[in-house]
Amino acid sequence: MRPRLVFVHGIGGPRDAGAELQEWLRALAHGARAAGHGGSVSGLTGGWAADARFAYYGDLFRTSESQGGGGAVGTPGGRDDEELVVRLLLEAVDERLADPDVAPHEARVLAHARAQLVPPGGAQGLGAPGRHAANALTTLLALPGLRSAGGWLSGRATIGVLGQVARYLNRGEPEGGVTLDARIRGRVAECLDDDGPTVVVAHSLGTVVALETLHAHRGEVPLLITLGSPLGTRTAVLPRVRPQPVSAPACVGRWLNFWDRDDIVAARPRLEEFVRANASSVRPVSGRVDSDGAWVHPAARYLAQAAVAGPLVEALTAAATS
Repeated sequence: MRPRLVFVHGIGGPRDAGAELQEWLRALAHGARAAGHGGSVSGLTGGWAADARFAYYGDLFRTSESQGGGGAVGTPGGRDDEELVVRLLLEAVDERLADPDVAPHEARVLAHARAQLVPPGGAQGLGAPGRHAANALTTLLALPGLRSAGGWLSGRATIGVLGQVARYLNRGEPEGGVTLDARIRGRVAECLDDDGPTVVVAHSLGTVVALETLHAHRGEVPLLITLGSPLGTRTAVLPRVRPQPVSAPACVGRWLNFWDRDDIVAARPRLEEFVRANASSVRPVSGRVDSDGAWVHPAARYLAQAAVAGPLVEALTAAATS
């Protein structure tokens, strides 16, 4: 039996799940070759090395206003969502400012963005949290790792994307008595089976979704890989993750967490400092990777790294022979 490989995506607009799966597999194959596993490349791209599945839930973020409007994702649902986005950005900015290696120009951009998030005198007004977040994001788009014609194009557009984190964690928007976060976890759970081993790779918001979903999973997960995770964000994310206290799911045999310094979504990347071990003493082990280019957050950037692809391919190989 082929081992399963389940990809869980993060924030972003609507996507073609099939095309995305192939992009992630191609990036993984590139990383595998760089890690010295060139013999696994054809198996990954050809589909016989693993039963690869892409757990897609992006369509669930569409609002009623966007259903007929070209498939745009919805913006945050209210002031609570906007305030959570502000806290998420504020912690990310503060963490970067505390980095002793921050460049002077970068520090000036970050300080300006912080002032926009928390204006002097507490300036408010109509739509204040959302306006503050949008203004700060427009400033932050000048930073390395965020500049990109193919990434986040404007502060106003980006707040809707980041707002997906808030909408998931605020546990609202019920349909048929089922909240948005539960419907999203249901999509991921559909890709998991209890029989045989499953390697799970989760990115961005997907790391939160995967963690919560795996706590209810009864199958074997020899390896969980998280990429660009916001789980360590202590004010906006960590206190809202379920169950509390946050711990590694019982089904996980190994957890590797990867972050890029220029990925502002991963504000506090060393998850082992915040996540408790499971009964098998498994907790996250974090490692830094460095991607060149202006837009480092996408999952494919991480998967193309040898440090990420190497242990992933090795876990699939071990699962196939166990």
